[in-house]
Amino acid sequence: MEGDTKTKASRKPAPLPLQLIAELKSWRCVSRYCSYGDYLFPSLSKSGTQPIQPDMILRRHIRPALQRLGVTKNIGWHSFRHGLSNLLRQNGVDIKTAQELLKHANSRTTLDIYQQTVTEERRSAQALAFNSLMTPSKNQTTTNQDSTQIEEVMLVSSWF
Repeated sequence: MEGDTKTKASRKPAPLPLQLIAELKSWRCVSRYCSYGDYLFPSLSKSGTQPIQPDMILRRHIRPALQRLGVTKNIGWHSFRHGLSNLLRQNGVDIKTAQELLKHANSRTTLDIYQQTVTEERRSAQALAFNSLMTPSKNQTTTNQDSTQIEEVMLVSSWF
């Protein structure tokens, strides 16, 4: 890590998959600057004395690759954070774990800013609510259709 971080939570170590660790070690072995203390991703124009600038990686590598794939949206580093947050939620990871992996100081940031529902989840939630409204409850009488309709309308109006 180079420099200070925004929050104390950001200073905590991050777990990395073993496959990623192996790839980073392989990269280190073939890098021009591979001595202990050298940057993992050094700036060649600065003779390895500084790390490569993150915006340079975006401009020279990530954005051109996305353009070749037909992605026209402007992608920044926070796009990856938002994507990770949504992937964690979609895969059932609890909010506390997501907060810690994203290095947020509190879970409100994770919930209110980073996580969004996806279309399929919204459809499922809407279908669940609709089906519960359309399925007669055990307490409703099936002989008096008018009272059933009134109860359903009252139930729906109580949601607003």
